[in-house]
Amino acid sequence: MSTHPAAQEPNVPLLQSKSLIQEEDDAPLSTRIRVESRKLWHIVGPAVFSRVASYSMLVITQAFAGHLGDLELAAMSIANNVIVGFDFGLLLGMASALETLCGQAYGAKKFHMLGIYMQRSWIVLFICCIFLLPIYLFATPALKLLGQPADLAELAGKVAVLLVPLHFSFAFQFPLQRFLQSQLKTAVIAYVSLVALLVHILVSWWFVSGLKLGLFGTAITINISWWVLVFGLLIYTVSGGCPHTWTGFSIETFSGLWDFVKLSAASGLMLCLENWYYRILIVMTGNLDNAKIAVDALSVCMTINGWEMMIPLAFFAGSGVRVANELGAGNGKGAKFATKVAVGTSVVIGVFFWIIIMTFDTQISLIFSSSEVVLKEVKKLSILLAFTILLNSVQPVLSGVAVGSGWQSYVAYVNLGCYYLIGLPLGLLMGWGFKQGVMGIWGGMIFGGTAIQTMILCIITIRCDWDKEAEKARLQIREWGEDTGDQH
Repeated sequence: MSTHPAAQEPNVPLLQSKSLIQEEDDAPLSTRIRVESRKLWHIVGPAVFSRVASYSMLVITQAFAGHLGDLELAAMSIANNVIVGFDFGLLLGMASALETLCGQAYGAKKFHMLGIYMQRSWIVLFICCIFLLPIYLFATPALKLLGQPADLAELAGKVAVLLVPLHFSFAFQFPLQRFLQSQLKTAVIAYVSLVALLVHILVSWWFVSGLKLGLFGTAITINISWWVLVFGLLIYTVSGGCPHTWTGFSIETFSGLWDFVKLSAASGLMLCLENWYYRILIVMTGNLDNAKIAVDALSVCMTINGWEMMIPLAFFAGSGVRVANELGAGNGKGAKFATKVAVGTSVVIGVFFWIIIMTFDTQISLIFSSSEVVLKEVKKLSILLAFTILLNSVQPVLSGVAVGSGWQSYVAYVNLGCYYLIGLPLGLLMGWGFKQGVMGIWGGMIFGGTAIQTMILCIITIRCDWDKEAEKARLQIREWGEDTGDQH
């Protein structure tokens, strides 16, 4: 157990970096963009790969379940998308508090604080997992209450119970990933994700095709794969991979825990409000006339959006880490420039995918369905899909900037107002009031919720006093450092 982590911290005064900051400011714009892009992609590249790998595990699991039968596919889909999805966004959001704290501490050279922050996050998320456990244990009666058929509710409930180990893996994997990400150790995350994906493919084939364990076998495989992620990252961390930021388990983890809970709760609320928003879209569409075709077409669009969304989510991580690092180093101008480069790069990628969707709408949907009716409906929805992807190339990056700056509580209020007080009612009005069906629901939710939220985040970011934010970060690092006994 570490008795004084600060004693092992390298003595690197923050003032030593001032001359480097001045040199960067005096460099030509093209050079500054190239340097910042290299720093950004050092985080974004591996983050894209690790997120695609994690997403692919769920897709592979559903694919194996789909070959077992329609009921099995539906049960696994509900267990993954509704039950697991419900707490996934909340826990992921709560862990993003580490992007603020670890990123700023790393930028300020307070290396020992990163390990303490991660241990606090483990405690908070594990306790949260215990409180969320009834969602898994009582899934069957809850699904019946929501109107699901009895046989589907029973099977999905049994699958949900088997996914409890997956549920608890989030409490350790999310903080570990952000701990490593904040100190730019992104390659190890990508390598461990690759190993976990390969393990998942092999174990899925063995359990389902070899041992004939059926649907319950597919549920067990996703548990194994996610715990491979946890142990892979943990072994790297505690076995010398992070000598300055991991100094062992410390009793100081328990000091200042309540402030950490409040920041984690704000972060969780911010992200889960976004995560649940588009899940509500699917539920609302299921209540339309001719719902089967509408849901099938929407599912195709959401799958395409889900794959592409891994890129903006990687930029969410990248912009959060870069802004936090610069603010922690006291470089407000650097944080502002990092924001501009991240938003600009993500928008270029978003425009590229917007053109692809608008040009090849029918060809892309053929990957998922050969039904003429569904393909026709997807073609109608493709314009909304294209604009959703375009907006999502900006919004997650700005949310990442908010996380890096510690604005989670403000953004949570923005999300609540835009999504649930404007977007959702507008979607209901367009879908049923003006009888526009799924086009109306989705269009109302995009242009009423996501577009307004993006515009507000743009205004907040543009009007931000970055030097003031750097000073706030400095004071916060000092305050949290004092909570753990750091007197330096």
